[in-house]
Amino acid sequence: MAVKDRSDRDRFSTATRLRLLGEQTAARVYRSQTRRQARRSRLTGRAALLALVVCSLVVALAYPMRQYVSQRADIADLQRQKRQAQQRVEQLRDQKARWQDDAYAEQQIRQRLHYVLPGETGYIVVDPGAAKQSRTERGTTRHPWYTNVWYGVDKSDAAHQ
Repeated sequence: MAVKDRSDRDRFSTATRLRLLGEQTAARVYRSQTRRQARRSRLTGRAALLALVVCSLVVALAYPMRQYVSQRADIADLQRQKRQAQQRVEQLRDQKARWQDDAYAEQQIRQRLHYVLPGETGYIVVDPGAAKQSRTERGTTRHPWYTNVWYGVDKSDAAHQ
């Protein structure tokens, strides 16, 4: 019986050892899994915090960036307008300088107002087709300024009759 008790005890002790060894292994595996899960959850928490910070920055910077882009567009538009105004000023200066020249002024007066110098005879050649069209469509053809004045007088006189 001593042999039998001893073998039972050995079996029991081996089973006990195996069971203890299995429990220890299971505990190690459980601890490593919880550590991995803890790391994962920490990374997930960190990632969520990072995402929240990035979203907050995007929201916080969206309005100023929109204003910046809008103001840059306004500045570009104003610079374009400034260049156009400078070009217009240059054109007007050139035109003023031309009008300072007596020969140019005389040429423009003769051409636009149909003036003639004393001793000259002025002629205006009128195309009959253009004259008919001129009577029907006063604003579309080009004719001397005094014709427009007389047309305006006739038109206002006809309205009062």
